[in-house]
Amino acid sequence: MNRLESATSPYLLQHADNPVDWWPWCEEAFEEARRRDVPVLISVGYAACHWCHVMAHESFEDEGVGRLMNAGFVSIKVDREERPDVDAVYMTATQAMTGQGGWPMTVFATPDGQPFFCGTYFPRPSFLRLLESVTTAWRDQRDAVLRQGAAVVEAIGGAQAVGGPTTPLTADILDGAALQLSKDQDEVYGGFGGAPKFPPHMNLLFLLRHHQRTGSAASLEIVRHTGEAMARGGLYDQLAGGFARYSVDATWTVPHFEKMLYDNALLLRVYTQLWRLTGDALAGRVAAETAAFLLDGLGTPEGGLASALDADTGGVEGATYAWTPAQLGAALGDENGAWAADLFAVTAQGTFEHGTSVLRLARDVDAADPAVVERWTRVRARLREARDQRPQPARDDKVVAAWNGLALTALAEHAMVTGDEVTAAAARRIGEVLAERHVVDGRLRRVSRAGVVGEPAGVLDDYGAVAEGFCALHQLTGEGRWLELAGRLLDAALAHFAAPGGGFYDTADDAERLVTRPADPTDNATPSGLSAMVAALVTYTALSGETRYREAAEAALATVAPIVDKHPRFTGYAAATGEALLSGPYEIAIVTDQPEADPLREAAHRHAPPGAVVVAGAPDQPGVPLLADRPMLGGRPTAYVCRGFVCDRPVTDAGELVAQLRGIGGKSS
Repeated sequence: MNRLESATSPYLLQHADNPVDWWPWCEEAFEEARRRDVPVLISVGYAACHWCHVMAHESFEDEGVGRLMNAGFVSIKVDREERPDVDAVYMTATQAMTGQGGWPMTVFATPDGQPFFCGTYFPRPSFLRLLESVTTAWRDQRDAVLRQGAAVVEAIGGAQAVGGPTTPLTADILDGAALQLSKDQDEVYGGFGGAPKFPPHMNLLFLLRHHQRTGSAASLEIVRHTGEAMARGGLYDQLAGGFARYSVDATWTVPHFEKMLYDNALLLRVYTQLWRLTGDALAGRVAAETAAFLLDGLGTPEGGLASALDADTGGVEGATYAWTPAQLGAALGDENGAWAADLFAVTAQGTFEHGTSVLRLARDVDAADPAVVERWTRVRARLREARDQRPQPARDDKVVAAWNGLALTALAEHAMVTGDEVTAAAARRIGEVLAERHVVDGRLRRVSRAGVVGEPAGVLDDYGAVAEGFCALHQLTGEGRWLELAGRLLDAALAHFAAPGGGFYDTADDAERLVTRPADPTDNATPSGLSAMVAALVTYTALSGETRYREAAEAALATVAPIVDKHPRFTGYAAATGEALLSGPYEIAIVTDQPEADPLREAAHRHAPPGAVVVAGAPDQPGVPLLADRPMLGGRPTAYVCRGFVCDRPVTDAGELVAQLRGIGGKSS
């Protein structure tokens, strides 16, 4: 029976025609396992996952494997991006049992959902043996299996527990976190750790704010060095913009080629802020190109952004992206082909597979003569045209609320800092999609596809990221509607996700009950639900003046401060919000009849202190608290720089505003 054909998940649809009798995640599947008295096999992955495809081809598309699975198990296929709550519970179990995790994730559980054996990718011969062994154990050693499941549930319940030690997130803790990151950095190649190396976007955002508050040259240099290394390396698509998921080596040379929305949204913020603070030409170019990739590569007809581009093309990883010198020559001619091979470090030996190379930028073209820049631009365009004729990676076109919220914030920031009208319009479209489709009866839904909203309920990071995005759109547009929507989402989250002691659970109190209720305060590939929430709460407080939201943010940060102190690499987003709180954050109101073209607004965006909010518009705009009771002096556009809604002397000159902002810690150039 094909139970996946109506799924909103492209990942589930990839498996709809398997010989495996798949069930989607639902209570009926567990009821069927109880009726048949068989264990449950839970397979978790996502559409752009390379090894998920490998296991599918080797095992799930195989008739013999399908017969074994159908005879001995109820098999459930889960898209981790649609159901991060299910993924979190069983990933914790997998890590507890094996010491590592990843996708595809393969979990054997009781009909009550208790995991008793976990793993990740299994080659077909190993998987066949495993199916037979689990079937035998379930039949002959049932008591031992059930004891194992109960012990695993107890272990993951402890790992996901809330209510640990708390302490205020102080300047000393944040300074110590920045110092630890400076010690942990790869001083040669940038970033942190060895292979595989992931883009540390949230830590870079924290370090940029730390630099603004303290003037730390070391914090800024880590961001500059890492940002340049990633942008020049194979991690970055030198032709079309956008970053791959991670580098398989420590030098950023060869990426794992999938491109994820969340990485590119967060990196757009990093490069936008780096350009804002330094004027660095490479950072400005990469920010603009990353924004363009989001819209061109991931834009959906409805106005949202798709989740990812696949790592594979036709089952071959990197087939779209890798080049040989001969291929460059065929696309460009001999002379330009040789020039491009030197520029992009394409060699006869290759850096990837089968003598091919991933394009890297081996020369500083951003500071080159105009003639070199013009030639580089022509070569890139021609290579892009040639590459577009190749088979292209598949796209996971579901719209994930949290990731679109991250992108909304990033695009709105880019538009405000640069004045880019294209990114401003895109931010509006994303906001409309989230407001019109994903907010249902005052609550968030996690996913939509082709304009149809899915059933999975929003989890904590959806509420935090979307609320922060709405706050950014309020600043971009000056419209009260977006601040009101943000407040409603935050109220719903405080009512349904709050945990004892000031923290948060990742699922709502009225959500489906799993074997344990997940609550992970640490950042992973995306901001944790807790750090996404505190970022939104702090921004909303600055825009609204309602201090109870700040109090909730401070209480939540106190639960994660001990982790910031000990493990700053896993708490970058929370630390960045801590920097905003130490700064104020400041509120900057620009009262003007022409907000789009007002030099005061441009000055405020370019020189604002860490985490500051900026709203521009006519006096007393409905639903815009920052503009209330703040007149234009002498009929001229006027800037008010405030902290806790207590304002400094209003100014009408952009130079005076810049001086005022620099005097309170906006250390921009």
